[in-house]
Amino acid sequence: MDLQTITYLVVGASFALYIGIAIWARAGSTSEFYVAGGGVHPVTNGMATAADWMSAASFISMAGLISNMGYGGGLFLMGWTGGYVLLAMLLAPYLRKFGKFTVPQFIGDRFYSKSASTVAVICLLTASITYVIGQMTGVGVAFSRFLGVTNDMGIYIGMAIVFMYAVFGGMKGITYTQVAQYVVLILAYTIPAIFIALQLTGNPFPQLGLGSSLVGQDVSLLARLDQVVTDLGFGEYTTSVPGSTLNMFVYTVSLMIGTAGLPHVIVRFFTVPKVKDARTSAGWALVFIAILYTTAPAVAAMAKYNLHATVNSAVATGGDLYATEASLKADERPEWMKRWEKTGLLKFEDKNGDGRIQYYNDATKNADAKAKAETAGWKGNELSVNADIIVLANPEIALLPNWVIALIAAGGLAAALSTAAGLLMAISSAVSHDLVKNVFAPDISDKNELLVGKIAMAFAIVLAGYLGLNPPGFAAGTVALAFGIAASSLFPAIMMGIFSKKMNKEGAIAGMLAGLFVTLLYVFAHKGLFFIKGTEFTDLIGGPNSFFGITPEAFGAIGALVNFTVAFVVDKVTKEPPEHIQALVESVRIPRGAKAVDGAH
Repeated sequence: MDLQTITYLVVGASFALYIGIAIWARAGSTSEFYVAGGGVHPVTNGMATAADWMSAASFISMAGLISNMGYGGGLFLMGWTGGYVLLAMLLAPYLRKFGKFTVPQFIGDRFYSKSASTVAVICLLTASITYVIGQMTGVGVAFSRFLGVTNDMGIYIGMAIVFMYAVFGGMKGITYTQVAQYVVLILAYTIPAIFIALQLTGNPFPQLGLGSSLVGQDVSLLARLDQVVTDLGFGEYTTSVPGSTLNMFVYTVSLMIGTAGLPHVIVRFFTVPKVKDARTSAGWALVFIAILYTTAPAVAAMAKYNLHATVNSAVATGGDLYATEASLKADERPEWMKRWEKTGLLKFEDKNGDGRIQYYNDATKNADAKAKAETAGWKGNELSVNADIIVLANPEIALLPNWVIALIAAGGLAAALSTAAGLLMAISSAVSHDLVKNVFAPDISDKNELLVGKIAMAFAIVLAGYLGLNPPGFAAGTVALAFGIAASSLFPAIMMGIFSKKMNKEGAIAGMLAGLFVTLLYVFAHKGLFFIKGTEFTDLIGGPNSFFGITPEAFGAIGALVNFTVAFVVDKVTKEPPEHIQALVESVRIPRGAKAVDGAH
């Protein structure tokens, strides 16, 4: 059976499973729509949380980023995983004990202000909408490559699938669908990794294969990879740190606290019966997440090695990488390269007209490597490979069976759709519960609130699809901005709401607005979106990455510092919170008992 047919069957079966689960688990009340009735088992919730958390960024992009960046790519592993630990230890149990539906509702009640809740909704919508763009883009990439449709058509199909199980199922349907999606995505990620680890090192465990010797060679995979990339003018794989060490540190912190502030992940801990269950489900989620996150570095290194071996046959034998006969003839390039060229994510340009693919680093500072490349006829790098294809193309690069390639397609779609559904749920509940019910129509009935929630979900899906089709310049290609927004706005407010009895509404509101404003200002300025009298705003603040060399994607941590600082300064010059609010904060921190999740004020 050919690859296209197998892919249709595997992806189609997974979609039928998701829709079937949604029909079985459709929501019939506001409690089921927002928090799955608050009765999800901790292990089930842990698996659903893992799927919600492991987005297209984790499944598709993370290994690609590590593959491109080498050691420096570890900041994504440290930031995202460390942030989840932070969320599980410091936030989730207390938010669950508070017994509300949403993050803005917690902020509104804790800071005794509908204005605070509304500002939190603005921050939530900004972060979630930015994040969902990346998921819809991932859906389009996977569909266009594996199902033979256009990128736009892929996004339309993805919108339809999410609509079917998110609008009708709400959080209840999403929860059980995400369990199925976790199973699909983890099998899709680990099975190809096991095959490739066996091929290269003879070890079936990718995590151990990463440090093992190559089959038939007395050299480790990482040592050989270091030699290959440095010979071709790239930085040493195991030590490279792009940018400054300070930027890497700040970027990691931004990802950590941004993770802890993401509302679509936090809301998952409102779906379990008790506070103890919130802690337990967080532990299970870490186990499920660790399976993918410990596999990703191996996938990254092995994919990079296989890619170089495909282009340059001398890689496998340790021969001369610059020998003309060692480079791949363009008309003999494998079918997988031709298929990915159609997506535009892999490009080949024969700059020297020799009919071979020259894959060296244009920006190398290694004079010896550059001289050898020029001797071999090099006139500039002729192959560009988008980081997002590393995981999806990995089975094809390694010439694995068609069913494995089809499985990776289903896994990539499962990762993107599961997170998209969680984000859309957060957007929907923010609009229907936190704006409509809390601000505009406090007396709305449960039935009408449920209807508003479904309408808001449908509208959010349409908006997400539109932004996926027409991504704005400031958000295209990165989900890091979403983490920066959550880090600079929501995370400090939640932390102060739990751990500072004296923090008042004026401080919280001022802090959220200041953190959000500073972060967006820095990001927009560096994307060239601000102009003053014909001069780019970037020039006025000192050029790109002008704040101690910190990149816009890493600036969320600085925005969080601004948030905390402004909040505490404003708090000192305004009235203390009422006594009953201080007592409420104290009761939330006492680790015994828990309210039922009913969403009541």
